[in-house]
Amino acid sequence: MAKLQWKSFLSPVLGTGFMITIFMMTIWETEGTATEDPIDLPNSSCFGSFQCNRGIILPIWYPQNPSLGDIVARAIVYFVAMLYMFLGVSIIADRFMASIEVITSQEKEITITLPNGETSMATVRIWNETVSNLTLMALGSSAPEILLSLIEVCGHGFLAGELGPGTIVGSAAFNMFVIIAVCVYCIPDGEVRRVKHLRVFFVTASWSIFAYIWMYLILAVFSPGIVQVWEGLLTLMFFPVCVVFAWIADKRLLFYKYVYKRYRADKRRGIIIETEGELPKGIEMDGKMVLEHGDSVLPDGTVISLEAKDLDESRKEAIRILKDLKQKYPDRELEQLVELANYYALLHQQKSRAFYRIQATRMMTGAGNILKKHAADHAKRTANLNEARPDPAEEMCSKICFEPANYQCFENCGLVTLTVVCKGGEQNSTFYVDYRTEDGSANAGSDYEYTEGTLIFKPGEMTKEITVGIIDDDIFEEDEHFFVRLGNLRSGDAEGMFDSDPTEYPKGRLVAPLVATVTILDDDHAGIFTFEDKVYHVSESVGVMELKVLRTSGARGTVMVPYRTVEGTARGGGVDYEDAFGELEFLNDETVKTIQVKIVDDEEYEKQENFFVVLEKPRWMKRGISDESNGKLTAEEEEARRIAEMGKPILGEHSKLEVIIEESYEFKSTVDKLIKKTNLALVIGTHSWREQFMEAVTVSAGDGEDEDDTRDEKLPSCFDYVMHFLTVFWKVLFAFVPPTEYWNGWACFIVCMAVIGLLTAFINDLASHFGCTVGLKDSVTAVVFVALGTSVPDTFASKVAALQDQYADASIGNVTGSNAVNVFLGIGVAWSVAAIYWATKGKEFKVDPGTLAFSVTLFTIFAFVAISVLLYRRRSHIGGELGGTRRGKILTCIMFVSLWLLYVVFSALEAYCHIKGF
Repeated sequence: MAKLQWKSFLSPVLGTGFMITIFMMTIWETEGTATEDPIDLPNSSCFGSFQCNRGIILPIWYPQNPSLGDIVARAIVYFVAMLYMFLGVSIIADRFMASIEVITSQEKEITITLPNGETSMATVRIWNETVSNLTLMALGSSAPEILLSLIEVCGHGFLAGELGPGTIVGSAAFNMFVIIAVCVYCIPDGEVRRVKHLRVFFVTASWSIFAYIWMYLILAVFSPGIVQVWEGLLTLMFFPVCVVFAWIADKRLLFYKYVYKRYRADKRRGIIIETEGELPKGIEMDGKMVLEHGDSVLPDGTVISLEAKDLDESRKEAIRILKDLKQKYPDRELEQLVELANYYALLHQQKSRAFYRIQATRMMTGAGNILKKHAADHAKRTANLNEARPDPAEEMCSKICFEPANYQCFENCGLVTLTVVCKGGEQNSTFYVDYRTEDGSANAGSDYEYTEGTLIFKPGEMTKEITVGIIDDDIFEEDEHFFVRLGNLRSGDAEGMFDSDPTEYPKGRLVAPLVATVTILDDDHAGIFTFEDKVYHVSESVGVMELKVLRTSGARGTVMVPYRTVEGTARGGGVDYEDAFGELEFLNDETVKTIQVKIVDDEEYEKQENFFVVLEKPRWMKRGISDESNGKLTAEEEEARRIAEMGKPILGEHSKLEVIIEESYEFKSTVDKLIKKTNLALVIGTHSWREQFMEAVTVSAGDGEDEDDTRDEKLPSCFDYVMHFLTVFWKVLFAFVPPTEYWNGWACFIVCMAVIGLLTAFINDLASHFGCTVGLKDSVTAVVFVALGTSVPDTFASKVAALQDQYADASIGNVTGSNAVNVFLGIGVAWSVAAIYWATKGKEFKVDPGTLAFSVTLFTIFAFVAISVLLYRRRSHIGGELGGTRRGKILTCIMFVSLWLLYVVFSALEAYCHIKGF
């Protein structure tokens, strides 16, 4: 489906270009036949010329007066070569935009104060979003046009040319009319996209129109036909002024301070970025603003504590994605859900202009879908890392230890048995292990019998037992413990002979636990009932919490212990936990019982709430009857009761347990990991030359349908293989460009800029030679072919951005910014250099104002119309600049495409003097 979309768009574009070429040649031929000798006429500039001049790099193709067949052949060669150069520029611009994404994604950590007074670390982007869009992002998108203008002037002896300025104006017209028409139409019927940063859009749109008005003023008003040094430098200086104005609008400084400002947390990394907000109720535009929800607004427009409140938006988004995926795929493990959530977060987060440009170029050239390739590659790397490679020494070595490490017994049990295991290894050796008892609070001879000896593990034997005698008495006493320790491991062969020669790997070794603890429980007392500790921390994801109630210092008789839960900051009744109450029944010699409390998992990122579990007074039962008896007792029963009262059950030190519910550490670390991984700079950037060469020679499916749930890459289509074959030369060549990992992307940035300049020089020569071969003027060639060739990748990028982004900023908001940058840098730098050069020689830099001034004026008028239509579409019955009803989309597209066609036709008619220009 995606392939049909690419081809369905390319076919009419190329067809329109050829039709316009035939139309221009017809105009030239008609005018030429009406004049016997056009070369001698004063207005000979009204006609195209078949006389080609030497280019900056390419020489003249002799002979100069070829036959009709040679003209057709040469035109095809030049045209195909120009298309191939456009492909090369698109691919190197891919690397260029990747370096810009890495550069503008640099971050730093700052400390912010939360509403409760606590401080928290936040990650903020070093580059302001608006500034990066108007500087590096716009430069990356417009680099071919800007460099073409500069190279044309410098390569032709600092003389003014028509190709560079014509390409800038023609590209602006294509961007303003055709790209916006495509974006309007591609939105599904009934959906709309609005510009979110409306103030920034107003600023850039105003500056883009002013830029072309300024071009007309310096060409036809201030000094007609001459560009002075101050005019060129002032044109260049307008670029930083435009950036500063846009930054002021974004930051709400000066007069913007009375406009409501809020913050958003970018979903990529939790980065704080100022954003547009709907005007809240309660604001008075007098500098003293108070919101109805209680947050105060300072005179500078800042809403106190909103940045702290909105800092968690990215975490909430990650949590929402994880919850949705858990419900959708309940059987998948957490790691699988994290990988899937990473793909979803990358897919749905707000993306930069650079990403959409790179995505469009790679899908068009058979390099594949960026996000799906990243997800598939990361899944493969994770699978490889999870395949643990066992250590040979660990595989061949037997491990000997206690299992388990803790034992309990009553003092009347007589004997306690401990288990020692031999695990792993080749099991073909004999092991000798010594053991002995050690005193703890229990003493050998009075509480237990001292024991020592040697265990012998013969080949194949995996368990051995140690038996220790326990001494009973009738004295009430606390629980006591002693230790049993392993040591002095020796190994022998299968026959039991000790090894004399050391081997490469040890045959066996002692591992923890080497010491076992034996606790002797007193059986002469009903017991002391207590929790293990005073405070218990539990993760909210535990599900059902089990609390142990211990019976110590005796275990005689049956005892009932009531319990109940008590609310703290955590709410019961199924809000934070389920209420629990009842009685625990400890039978004779039973020492441990558990209380189960269900914890409700609401998957909060940060949480600390508490409640209590309370043990009530225990009741001692005798043969199922309470110790409270009303019957008459015999003397023997009275004595038994007196002795029993000495050992009745009581509550211990920790009878009230505080339970603190905390966020799931695993869930919190998963969210943190997910936020850190969803950085597009990591997806777009490259880390090594090997990675770049592997990408260059790999064909991937360019499927543009990102809304499906699968992250699996599809098999490449025939279209992908054809495009890969056509572009593999450029891919391999540009794989030599430094990876974006070096110098934080600046090494790649500098090299790509130089390569784009070199290719632009070839395009300049090819376009000029193509025009002179078929008899087209440079101004017409620039407007129709060069402008179209440099703008097609931006068209695809804007289409993808319009479909995938929830706002229209990335698709049309940057069109106006790029148009302004084209003039201020492309014209400003080239004409400033030329004007200074001629000024040093005492001469003036001359520019023919006719065709260029007419094109600029025509574009400015049409641009006013286009922006007015976009603003009208924001009205409630349409809802946004892009999309809407099918009828509305079609009417808008027809209007915008008609404006572009009228611009091209009128510019051509003026160039060939069929209508009067300036």
